Amino acid sequence: MQNTPPFQGKKLFCYTLGCKLNFAETSAIGKTLMQSGFEKCNNNQQADVCIINTCSVTDVADKKGRQIIHRIRRQHPNALIIVTGCYAQLKPNEVASIQGVDLVIGNNDKLQINNFIKLLHKRENSEIHTTNTAQITTFVPICSANDRTRHFLKIQDGCNYYCTYCTIPLARGRSRSETIKNTIPVAQQAINEGAKEIVLTGVNTGDFGRIHNETLLELIIELDKLSSDVRFRISSIEPNLLNDDIITFVAQSNCFAPHFHVPLQSGSDDVLRLMHRHYDTNLFANRVETIKKLMPNAFIGVDIMVGMRGETQSHFNDSVNFIKKLDVSQLHVFTYSERANTKALQITPIVPLTQRKQRSEILHNISEEKLTNFYTSQINTQHTVLWEDSLNKQTMFGFTENYIRCTTKYNPNLVNTFTNIVLDKNNIAIDK
Repeated sequence: MQNTPPFQGKKLFCYTLGCKLNFAETSAIGKTLMQSGFEKCNNNQQADVCIINTCSVTDVADKKGRQIIHRIRRQHPNALIIVTGCYAQLKPNEVASIQGVDLVIGNNDKLQINNFIKLLHKRENSEIHTTNTAQITTFVPICSANDRTRHFLKIQDGCNYYCTYCTIPLARGRSRSETIKNTIPVAQQAINEGAKEIVLTGVNTGDFGRIHNETLLELIIELDKLSSDVRFRISSIEPNLLNDDIITFVAQSNCFAPHFHVPLQSGSDDVLRLMHRHYDTNLFANRVETIKKLMPNAFIGVDIMVGMRGETQSHFNDSVNFIKKLDVSQLHVFTYSERANTKALQITPIVPLTQRKQRSEILHNISEEKLTNFYTSQINTQHTVLWEDSLNKQTMFGFTENYIRCTTKYNPNLVNTFTNIVLDKNNIAIDK
């Protein structure tokens, strides 16, 4: 440790990469630090502390993380640079080698960053604090919003599935959550502070409560009782865990939005088996059919991966044909990339990068068509929009309960309020 005085700066800048869970955690970190005296850094100010919460779901995510670290270091050359998240957990030495990084913190300790800042001096070499993945056992339910109207309630972390392509269990550890009794007050506190929309987030959200002999259904039933003036959304949930009881409850609920995000990953059963997924295309199609039967206007987003090792052209064609038939609203297309310590590295044949790109473009085009068709189907229908604040103070955006992005002229009195509207071509935000 250098003989320099302890770090005293109080201007804070945070940057998040990756999933809604990361966003919730970054928001919680920022909230904790501001409660201890930090102030948010404005765009024209130099930060004293920069926290970068990283993703590592693909090689592209790692690359983007490095780019962001370099960019923030250039923008805030005298700041303490702290990197956390999945990239920091999986490749701490690689992150520590990036010029300007002062502290690398793994996922087990990311919510305790305030303790490390108190102890840290600006130094020449990075300091690493990570925990072996097998020892990542902590879980604290958090709910935070930062600058956004929507709040994110972290109800679960980790995953036990170990899909062959995925590093998330290596970065996040085993599946864990708190009890319903200890989760509900976190949501209630957010509502007391003005939350109008709360998104339930987790790595494997549907696995909530398993270690306590509780279920996600039991949790959402209790959340539904909290307030009639709040909207809940369920973020990504595995199709095998999205059972008919959950779908039926959401359809009957006044608080839970008709909006589902369900990872498919492939429309080929052969590829699903290579991935070690926990369902087949028949089950997935059944889930979509049930949702649309009970909630015809529901928005259904679907994760899909292209270029998985072992995915032949025939497999991809099967996947495309299956996806085209699905009554879903949008695809979130991911290109497979090789990840260290995953079983997919043992699978052949390897799909060339050019083919991966071509397949990605095909699915992106299908997604655009599906989203346009969904938006068109909603014209002249009535919905409720929750309006968000705007930086430009000229126009503002909001989302309907079924996740259609809408726009209107800026009105500060509308921020964080619900408005009933009839959708038309003018109030749907076509830039998506």
